[in-house]
Amino acid sequence: MVLAGVLAWLLTYVAPALSLQVPMHRTMAVCIAVLGIACSIGAKVSFSRAGTTLNPMHPENATRLVTSGLYRYSRNPMYVGQCLVLAGWCMWLDHALAWIAVVALAWFLTLFQIKPEERVLMAKFGEDYRVYRARVSRWL
Repeated sequence: MVLAGVLAWLLTYVAPALSLQVPMHRTMAVCIAVLGIACSIGAKVSFSRAGTTLNPMHPENATRLVTSGLYRYSRNPMYVGQCLVLAGWCMWLDHALAWIAVVALAWFLTLFQIKPEERVLMAKFGEDYRVYRARVSRWL
């Protein structure tokens, strides 16, 4: 996420004329980023209450399938939170090209983190995870 934020910042220098000039963009930026932080914290609280691992690098250590809290609406609210924090940064930058970073982060997370996690969770939780996947979308 930090690298995507740096990318967003660098992109603002590529074409300065693409500034969006959105009224109150700084206020909106803070609200979006706070929403992202709240999503991430809420998701982590759900994992903690369930007594399962928070480490996304080792989904095989998951002891329970969490489907409550924000996980009723998204299978990946921590990643949604990260994308929202980055979106807040892009809103702060107020530049059209900065938003490429949000798309890039979502693509990267989907390909290199979420899909591998899904394979592990399907192997570990089987039918319960299949039913959950059918009911709740990957992002929103």
